[in-house]
Amino acid sequence: MATRTFGESVLRNEDDRLLRGNGRYVDDIEAYGALHVAFVRSTFAHARIAGVDVEEAKAQPGVVAVYTCDDIGHLDQDLPLLIPHPAMTHPRTQRPLAREEVHHVGQAIAMVVAESRYEAEDAAERVVVDYEPLPVVVDLERAGAAGSPLVHDDVPGNVACHLVQVSGDPDDAFARAEHVFRARFVVERSAGHPMETRGCLARWDSHSRELTLWDSTQASISIRGGLASLFSLPENKVRVIAPDTGGGFGTKVFFFHPDEVLVPFAAMALGRPVKYIEDRSEHFVASNQERKQIHDVEVAATKDGEILGLRDTFLHDTGAFIPYGIAVAQVASTSLPGPYRIPNLHVEFKAIYTNTTTVSPYRGCGRPHACFVMERTMDLLAQELGIDRMEIRRRNLIASDEFPYTRENMVFADGLPVTLDSGDYVRALDTVLEAIGYDEFRAEQERARAEGRWIGLGLACYVEGTGLGPYEGAHVQVQSVTGKVLVSTGLTSQGQGHETVFAQIAADQLGVDPSDVQVITGDTGAFEWGVATFASRAAVVSGNAVGKAALEVREKIIDMASNMLEAAVEDIDIAEGRIFVRGSEDRHVTLKQVATVANPLRYAFDQDAQAATQFAPAFEDVGGPPLPDGRVPGLEARSYYSPPHATWASGVHAAIVEVDMDSLEVSFLKYVLVHDCGKMINPAIVEGQVMGGVAQGVGGALYEKLEYDAEGQLRNASFMDFLIPYATEVPRVELHHLETPSPLNPLGMKGVGEAGAIPVPALTASAVTDALRPLGIEIDHAPLLPGELHRLLAAAGALG
Repeated sequence: MATRTFGESVLRNEDDRLLRGNGRYVDDIEAYGALHVAFVRSTFAHARIAGVDVEEAKAQPGVVAVYTCDDIGHLDQDLPLLIPHPAMTHPRTQRPLAREEVHHVGQAIAMVVAESRYEAEDAAERVVVDYEPLPVVVDLERAGAAGSPLVHDDVPGNVACHLVQVSGDPDDAFARAEHVFRARFVVERSAGHPMETRGCLARWDSHSRELTLWDSTQASISIRGGLASLFSLPENKVRVIAPDTGGGFGTKVFFFHPDEVLVPFAAMALGRPVKYIEDRSEHFVASNQERKQIHDVEVAATKDGEILGLRDTFLHDTGAFIPYGIAVAQVASTSLPGPYRIPNLHVEFKAIYTNTTTVSPYRGCGRPHACFVMERTMDLLAQELGIDRMEIRRRNLIASDEFPYTRENMVFADGLPVTLDSGDYVRALDTVLEAIGYDEFRAEQERARAEGRWIGLGLACYVEGTGLGPYEGAHVQVQSVTGKVLVSTGLTSQGQGHETVFAQIAADQLGVDPSDVQVITGDTGAFEWGVATFASRAAVVSGNAVGKAALEVREKIIDMASNMLEAAVEDIDIAEGRIFVRGSEDRHVTLKQVATVANPLRYAFDQDAQAATQFAPAFEDVGGPPLPDGRVPGLEARSYYSPPHATWASGVHAAIVEVDMDSLEVSFLKYVLVHDCGKMINPAIVEGQVMGGVAQGVGGALYEKLEYDAEGQLRNASFMDFLIPYATEVPRVELHHLETPSPLNPLGMKGVGEAGAIPVPALTASAVTDALRPLGIEIDHAPLLPGELHRLLAAAGALG
């Protein structure tokens, strides 16, 4: 068989195009005569709309149309609730354009369409909105308290959902406990902020009645289905294309944003292409955000540190609407126990409306919250019991012989019980402790303190439910003209390396180099069934679909080649684009020749047909002989993969940090991690994903917090004020791979996309706490901004 590239760090197919600046993003796509959109957005967090005057705007130069909710016909309705759940008693979603009331700053009220974006922006400033301010509630605890102002008049207590999950018998566990303690943890609000903001370009062909939308989205097929339904079009008359996309991180998975409905509407109504590109200021207030949760935890343990039970009651801030359902809170609740053997659990949460931007998943989707709570809990338990914090983890980690490990009655985001399928958590912990130099660290810390330096070591373990269903599909075809391979799949790409890893999977089966495999993603015209790119699922679900389809094509190739070479099927092998008889490699045909023979019409006209005639009868006419029963022309196959349930990746991160007591800067001196995503397709891409996640995790640990004032105004809605880490703040990472294959899928893979970001806030809080322990500082929230650290040190009387 050909040399396998699965598991090898081959160069990325897409990099030559992207690094040379030849990528094609939405704003690079030009359509003749395109109009441009600007939105009028609410400047109030909560207000009634007494009137909208658009007459002056309509009279501005270049303006073609101005739309309010009264002008969009049947679209003036609540946008879909994407993931319903029985516990959601009061789901609320926004309308494309607000009617009667706005619920957060940045909510769209009117859309201006003009010959240029400049003219659209100028006209938007002429739209006059008459607001009647209403009471605003931004603080999460206040919003959930009795008597608080209501975000929606018909939602009592601002509660969108109240969910309780119980596993085992927590009451009995607390009754038997030798030690019980309580703690509170807060994870603040942030957002994804991809380099490319959202954008879309719609074109309507009135002759063929076909709608095409280029969209910076993570869910092209879902957008296609939604648009077909909204505009009463056959699905084959709607094509959604996600071109090169400059990052997503969950921000672009929400379908729909209002512009994804309104821009196609305008294109159809005006008979011209219409483009909208979100600016950065809009992205801060209008694109979805995430993170804010407040957890109150109670732990029951033995005096030896065995955790018997855990109770966690938390509030989840869903913003003004809840279009994505309770995914973030549900994932947090079910990921909470992490890699630990905690037999008795009581986890409940309330999803609370506030007058802030809507919340949907952002890289990690609830997992960083869960990890922060569990890992800080482990540190506190160790401190209270006087047990080494690494030893207390080791005593509670699920052993490798306990898999699959099911948490009864804990239902994950895929609607199925949490079942951890494989892992080696103790080995991962030991590997990191050795690499970080844990046994030697205390002496190093004492020497540093003697020098007036404050250093500390932090560690965090995590698990990540990945590879969620329901399914993805793939089409694999050997092209008879070139002999090269074409792979298409329904999900989208935002930089993860799909063009390479899917090529590697197909290349191994078909005996070609990955560079000879073209991969198409995100185009409903190329592949029309699928779900979306989110939840670290692409490689697991689409990758296995590609593998299944490629295997079917391989079997067709071998079957045809065995007839052409007059050899038994079991004697045929494939390598380097040739199909040959084992032991007689001079008896071979090329992949192109097999593809030519497999397509009778192609065979009749192909210039290379003469080279293939020795393997098949010449055709007397274009029609050729009839196809045998059960055989289709060409070398291609379409297949789908549906996982039985999520597969759980895992890892351990550790870091040594230093706190500068003058500047209050926290810097990383050493960073080590172990990650287990099952079988790796391309280790270099895995490393890139994990290290990119670490960079994003550093932001969530130390810098990135969206600050709302009491009136619901975002006070740091620009990169001048919203802190993000530079490359100088991101540590060099020493990465160790661990592979425990998943038994759930043929390729043994688990997801990796979000892993790096999950444990960073937890380990940073652990490390800073360790550094400042002589001062009595305990970090119970993330991110730890310099101002927060100043407040803690001042309260402890530790500032000079």
